[in-house]
Amino acid sequence: MHEGGATVGCRPSVTHGKTGDSVPWREVLIDVAGQEVGLSLAGARHKEGLTQRHLSLMTGIPKRHIAAMETGKRPIGEQNALILANALNVDYRIFL
Repeated sequence: MHEGGATVGCRPSVTHGKTGDSVPWREVLIDVAGQEVGLSLAGARHKEGLTQRHLSLMTGIPKRHIAAMETGKRPIGEQNALILANALNVDYRIFL
């Protein structure tokens, strides 16, 4: 669809150097590199429309631990990954 000569719903791709060259996301999002697991947890929680408090009540994991996991200050661990994945309807491996 076009609106006023512009394509609606399309976003330009991030390019590096020549037009069409892609850039690894870690180069663009430098501030989040190394925090992928925590961001996956926060994203899955938001997708389900849950607050940290609600997720804490559902899982028995203290809210402060969930906050620390989301910010990368605390590892999730396999047991918590299984519990969180069950509550968030995702594969536990995204948290490992």
